Amino acid sequence: MDFRIEKDTLGQVQVPASKYWGAQTQRSRENFSIGIEQMPIEVTYAFGELKKAAAMVNYDLGKLSLHKRDAIVKACNEIIDGELDDHFPLVVWQTGSGTQSNMNANEVIAYRANFFLEEQSIGERVHPNDDVNLSQSSNDTFPTAMHIAAYKSICQTVFPSLKKLTDTFFEKEEAFKEVIKIGRTHLQDATPLTLGQEISGWRAMLQKSHNMIQEASKHILCLAIGGTAVGTGINAHPEFGERVAKQLVLQTGFPFHSSDNKFHALTSHDDIVHVHGALKALAADLMKIANDIRWLASGPRSGIGEIRIPANEPGSSIMPGKVNPTQSEALTMISAQVMGNDATIGFAASQGNFELNVFKPVIIYNLLQSMRLLGDGMKTFNDKCAVGIQPNVDVIAGHVNHSLMLVTALNPHIGYEKAAKIAKLAFEKELTLKEAAIETGYVTEDQYEQWIQPIDMVNLDRT
Repeated sequence: MDFRIEKDTLGQVQVPASKYWGAQTQRSRENFSIGIEQMPIEVTYAFGELKKAAAMVNYDLGKLSLHKRDAIVKACNEIIDGELDDHFPLVVWQTGSGTQSNMNANEVIAYRANFFLEEQSIGERVHPNDDVNLSQSSNDTFPTAMHIAAYKSICQTVFPSLKKLTDTFFEKEEAFKEVIKIGRTHLQDATPLTLGQEISGWRAMLQKSHNMIQEASKHILCLAIGGTAVGTGINAHPEFGERVAKQLVLQTGFPFHSSDNKFHALTSHDDIVHVHGALKALAADLMKIANDIRWLASGPRSGIGEIRIPANEPGSSIMPGKVNPTQSEALTMISAQVMGNDATIGFAASQGNFELNVFKPVIIYNLLQSMRLLGDGMKTFNDKCAVGIQPNVDVIAGHVNHSLMLVTALNPHIGYEKAAKIAKLAFEKELTLKEAAIETGYVTEDQYEQWIQPIDMVNLDRT
């Protein structure tokens, strides 16, 4: 492999000749050969947006020449467009402030900017610290990039898939609003409801989760940029943070703003804990929904079997014809991972001392993983399972007709204790509910037919 020599304040370092990073990135590669978890590419793109905005503002403040600004912006656009992904090799397990990833961005941008300047024979050089990192510190740029990446991921990854699945359940809710089925509580028979009503509960879960995530995400629109080293804004123009935030609004279309208290913005990640808490709530709902669906589809002959779901692939290497609820299984595993990520984020956010939280890389890694998994998982679950849900009307009708809990409709007429005796008699003597009711003498056949009407028990107006 061909190398070139790069240097930093610690001396010279060999860097692969084909790569655009510099000495500090290379040192991080050599010092942190830990795991395979790379810094999420979303953070890299967020750095591209941030460094572009900083260059624009530094030029406006008279701190950067026009040539340097244009060269930096051009390099940043390459990052944002995904053209330089191979030049961001660092792992999550690095310094807790994300300094090496900030320097990775600074070095790659400077390298490309200098290439553009040389191409135009402009006698200026861009320095990774003095120009690309001008008016900034890793301590405010990395949390800013975290928030940019997180908000973008919520809007572009989580919400579209969440809406798609919600819309599917609404369609199923309407389609099956008159399919009367037996309800279940405690895994035991309960009074009837419609399949549409049951699905409306799933739909409402997702709508509420959307609202909670949307509310929580407002807090990560607040950016740390402008705080520099410890929150005082040393070496930065007093207006730098606010101006960069406004420039980011122009670039991304998202309503970012500069934090009112940079000391908080550097040392606390309670806003991310809050956002991920809402994502965990979504994961809990998805776990519930996926479990309900695989229970209702269980069988096909020895389970509940009230709904049919698509058969996507053979379910067994030894049992011919077996089909498993694989989409539910994938979604429940995703939910478990998100809940684990929440524990990591909560603990990491409680750490760090004094002016800086130093668990930032692991926080953003877990946050973005949760968003990516939830977004992908909901899309796949929707397309490969939810859209194909169909009722097994014969099984549903059989369960309703054989349920002992229809006896609940007799309570207003004969009282709870007599109704309970009817249900107990039917169970012990393996009678139908109607046979048991008539045998007790508590009701006549005509009264039973009048009072036991499942359609009257479901309250069709309620969803």
